[in-house]
Amino acid sequence: MEKRALRIAEINTRDRDEAFDLVQDAMIKLAKNYAAKPAEAWTPLFYRILRNRIRDWQRRQMVRNKVMVWLSRGSEENDYDPVATAPDPAGRTPDENLESHEAMQGLEDALEELPGRQREAFMLRIFEGLDVAGTAAVMGCSEGSVKTHYSRAVHSLRATLGEHWQ
Repeated sequence: MEKRALRIAEINTRDRDEAFDLVQDAMIKLAKNYAAKPAEAWTPLFYRILRNRIRDWQRRQMVRNKVMVWLSRGSEENDYDPVATAPDPAGRTPDENLESHEAMQGLEDALEELPGRQREAFMLRIFEGLDVAGTAAVMGCSEGSVKTHYSRAVHSLRATLGEHWQ
């Protein structure tokens, strides 16, 4: 669950460190406030908490970005990431890595273009594997709305990704 939650947060924030923090905060809040709840309720509660944390973060970023435009000094840093340039431990060729990276980037870009509720329904159903009822509980809407958002997301992704969609 943690890896999928991290991936969901990372796609929404585009910042791995922030995603780690958001997932950690959501886990802490779940453990602190909902430990007495039955175990089957934890997953929907966790993703509801995570969704709220992500939305709060996005709101703060919007405000921060508006402020930073005015305070911008125009400095750019050139960061070298040694982990990104390390060889693949799975033994894939550079071409396979590139193809995989491009496919994932295409999916992430396509997901970004989806309206928020469609993206959320798709990610909870596909990445987390929640059923319709669990997704509805996380999203705070009816099961019918989840089905509609998910269906529209799938159709849009098929149209966007074309031949890469399987």
